[in-house]
Amino acid sequence: MQDQNKNMIMAIALSLVVLLGWQMFFVAPKEEQARKLRAEQAQLAGDEGTRGSSDLGELPKLGEALVVEIPREQAIAESSRVQFENTNIRGSINLTGGRLDDLVLSNFRETIAEGSPDVSLMSPVGTELPYFASFGWLLSDASIPTPKSDTVWTANRSELSPGNPLDLSWDNGAGLVFHRTFALDENYLFTVNQSIENNGDTTLEVAPYSLINRTGTPEVSQLYILHEGLVGVLEEKLREVDYDDLQDDGNQTFTSTGGWLGITDKYWLVSLMPDKDAAITAGFQFQRRNNQDVYQANLKHESQTLAAGAKIDVMTRLFAGAKEISILDQYTEQYGIYNFDRAVDFGWFYYLTKPIFLLLQWIYGLIGNFGLSILILTVMVKALLFPLANKSYRSMAKMRLLQPKIEEIKKKVGDDRQKLQQEMMALYKQEGANPLAGCLPIIVQIPVFFALYKVFYVTIEMRHAPFFGWIKDMSAPDPTSILNLFGLLPFDAPTAGILTIFSIGIWPILMGISMYGQQLLNPQPTDPTQAQIMRFLPLIFTFILGGFAAGLVIYWTWNNLLSVAQQWIIMRGTKLSDPSDRKKKKA
Repeated sequence: MQDQNKNMIMAIALSLVVLLGWQMFFVAPKEEQARKLRAEQAQLAGDEGTRGSSDLGELPKLGEALVVEIPREQAIAESSRVQFENTNIRGSINLTGGRLDDLVLSNFRETIAEGSPDVSLMSPVGTELPYFASFGWLLSDASIPTPKSDTVWTANRSELSPGNPLDLSWDNGAGLVFHRTFALDENYLFTVNQSIENNGDTTLEVAPYSLINRTGTPEVSQLYILHEGLVGVLEEKLREVDYDDLQDDGNQTFTSTGGWLGITDKYWLVSLMPDKDAAITAGFQFQRRNNQDVYQANLKHESQTLAAGAKIDVMTRLFAGAKEISILDQYTEQYGIYNFDRAVDFGWFYYLTKPIFLLLQWIYGLIGNFGLSILILTVMVKALLFPLANKSYRSMAKMRLLQPKIEEIKKKVGDDRQKLQQEMMALYKQEGANPLAGCLPIIVQIPVFFALYKVFYVTIEMRHAPFFGWIKDMSAPDPTSILNLFGLLPFDAPTAGILTIFSIGIWPILMGISMYGQQLLNPQPTDPTQAQIMRFLPLIFTFILGGFAAGLVIYWTWNNLLSVAQQWIIMRGTKLSDPSDRKKKKA
């Protein structure tokens, strides 16, 4: 029975090692090779358009005519534009095409280095990686001119700002007048109202559409813990489609009432949101055009009859910015956008991860430092689990005291495994010890650990959040390295290649030491092989967590130290309560 218990402990520990190792080091080279092959094959079909799901016509092609790539600033300067700005974003709307293709995040820099530029989220056609949002209409009569990518719109003002909407207009000269009105709030939300006015004498079927177009497959992490790519909540279900999966499985189409869809990065999102009661057809699409990967998230409203002398208005919202939880929640409540907070990849433990994040953010609001907030949160988690951990540590302390008696039983019974199990079970029953109790804190803390991992890895609030000393960004690994004696030697630690595995920082080493100290207080496995493996676990975890977010390593280290203190106090009390120990003390 004892061997089974030890095997269970080993299985849990090794399973955790495998999971963490998978997250840190798993890369799929075969899938990448297959992706490149599919891209080359798809190039043969690169000049074919992308069909919409309507008899009214086709949505615009995913790619546009190949042009010479020019710097982003030059592409913006060479086109007529209307500028916009609020406290969080700035950019411009291109009057050619009437599209949003220039957006910069004013409060987020690319790196923590001094002078680092602000993050550019969207870029116009003609640059290296165009990324834009566009809008338009599909008509039953394809011969009637509608606004295209080269249509030049007329603006009613020179600037767009909160409270001052921008109206773009275009007359097709055949009886139809189009308006596209942009309104901007104080955060990241554009409200786009499209209207079409029929001044002719012909009745038409019309349907408005909106789309997000992204050229190029961005570099994404190879960790299954994070989704980057096409995303949305449609038909009240979360839809997450990786870039390579879209290439593999082909275009995807959904029907939905309300919802949202777009393209997500780790920290940034561009998303379309119809009215919550609007019936839409939504799609995720991919093509290989002009030697580049092109992705599109689009939605089309139901067709409507536009009679002579009538006018139709349709509203769509566009989110373009940072995935700040408080802002996403605000839009969810304000506009009824279903599960908009799922744009942040909280994962399987959503109902644990988000509350932990909200608690951490609340603590941060009180003290102003996420590092200290982590330490306080750890104490709160330990207090919550105290009854369970206390019982477990007492049982482990008893198990440690029973080690000499177990060794005597082993000598007594020799190689008789059945007799050994019987004697040990009798001893456990007599002393009130439970070998499995030591597993309970580990089992309970695994979901908490992964939830915290999610919090540190995917939430933008942790991005570039400093702790103290050398930790300037708790969402990034500890920047120090044992290879240059933590900066004492006159060269930088390697950032690429096999040596990065051995480039372990101060906090991971502290974590390993604290884990080893905790292990010394636990009862040792009776099996020599298991005991040897357990001794190496702190070292293995030191290397695995060396590449993890510093905030997570700080949590783990502090948690270990609290556990060591708790175990030591309990073991000391248990030892003094042992009759043989009291006799020694009296003597």
